Amino acid sequence: MNLLQTLVLAIIEGITEYLPISSTGHMILGSSFMGIVSDPFVKFFTVAIQLGAILSVVVLYFKRFFKSIDFYIKLVIAFVPSAIFGVLFSDAIDALLESPLGVAISLLVGGIILLFVDKWFTKAYIVDTDDVDYLTALKIGFFQCIAMVPGVSRSGATIIGGMSQRLSRKSAAEFSFFLAVPTMFAATAKKAYDYYKAGFVLSEEQIKLLAIGNVVAFVIAMLAIKFFIDYLAKYGFRIFGWYRIIVGGIILALLLAGYNLQVV
Repeated sequence: MNLLQTLVLAIIEGITEYLPISSTGHMILGSSFMGIVSDPFVKFFTVAIQLGAILSVVVLYFKRFFKSIDFYIKLVIAFVPSAIFGVLFSDAIDALLESPLGVAISLLVGGIILLFVDKWFTKAYIVDTDDVDYLTALKIGFFQCIAMVPGVSRSGATIIGGMSQRLSRKSAAEFSFFLAVPTMFAATAKKAYDYYKAGFVLSEEQIKLLAIGNVVAFVIAMLAIKFFIDYLAKYGFRIFGWYRIIVGGIILALLLAGYNLQVV
């Protein structure tokens, strides 16, 4: 894995992590086209650069993370369902992660849902995440469990979950960003521990690539979040639905054409 490939994957991560378009699907295309899916370091890299994306949320919403203990209680409550499901069904999730076909189908189905979701949830009365109560946080947390199916999109599932609980598009997106911090940190820590336990050792060059990747993912994620919040508030999900359908269709077409796509 070279510097150019590092930059490409980091940019993909930064753009797709918080948009409802599935970072997994884009990592499949990016790594497969660059021919680096067989590199063990790539698998570790795609997990480790999530730290940069996590930090972007903390920086952008710095004041919110130091506002009250109640904020953290809500995040813990929302995080618990995915933590439990992750432990109970880790083997099944790992099996799903090996299926590019499953990712393509999830992208297509999720895209169709996003075409109509703005019409389904039109009555929002929670316009500030401070007004989210504990039960609502728990319900959104259960929606996040759906995102354990590769290609679904964690942000997409939790935003729709928030809108189903009468959050506005903006507040649902922001709560999704906040919930990503403990969720992605836990997933990254677990994967890093698994690699460490398996005896995976980073070289000096790989450490440099990780540092660069995290910085790039951090910057791009900040820009993506700002764009997404503004766009979502004005125009809704429809364009993301069509985009998911196109990406899912491309992956499906490549698989049918005999291309050996792999999930990193």
